[in-house]
Amino acid sequence: MPHVELKVEPIDTNFSLKDKIYDSLKGAITSMNIYADDAELRLDERRLSEKLEISRTPVREALARLEQEGLVRIVPRRGVYIVRKTKVQILEMITVWAALESMAARLIVEKASDADIASLKKMFSTFEGDQLQAHIDEYSETNIEFHQAILTMSQCGLIRDMADNLFIHMRSIRARTIAEEDRVNRSIIDHMHIIEALENRDADLAARLVREHSLNLASHIKKHVNYLE
Repeated sequence: MPHVELKVEPIDTNFSLKDKIYDSLKGAITSMNIYADDAELRLDERRLSEKLEISRTPVREALARLEQEGLVRIVPRRGVYIVRKTKVQILEMITVWAALESMAARLIVEKASDADIASLKKMFSTFEGDQLQAHIDEYSETNIEFHQAILTMSQCGLIRDMADNLFIHMRSIRARTIAEEDRVNRSIIDHMHIIEALENRDADLAARLVREHSLNLASHIKKHVNYLE
């Protein structure tokens, strides 16, 4: 079985090279399911420079910047590795995410238009009944986009920026767990209730439902997830 590995594209040197390399590598890491069993966590500078079609020095600089952000770990004489968090760390991240997203839901009630809120429901219009299990990978991506949309729709840049540092891990762990213990069916029900509360402009209910939805993920991880140890 082939490993899940980083997918990077050649860099257009007409733009700021350092920033483009950094953005390319961070985007590739963020879109990768780093908690998959077959995830390739070791990054090869030479291969990255070949894929990006640039020299290794700016790649090394970008990796150093990513290490400062905690996304990778550089081990002398061994290589560069994408960082995976422990179970305890993931549970703490979910707690913080729940707080941020809960506040975002309150702000949506205050600031978002009816059309914005309606767009959340449209995300799930193609998933009905048995189609959830049949298209679980597609649903997993939509699920992640839903939570990103909640943060963006809050119109609070700082909430979005703070959540961005958690996103790589939240995205991957949601993708890994969505197929476990019938979570996919419970997920769609939770989302519909959240959207209904937002449509009714019920800030207290929306905030509580969003918070409980994330904390239910934490409960699932506590009980059933052993691959984070």
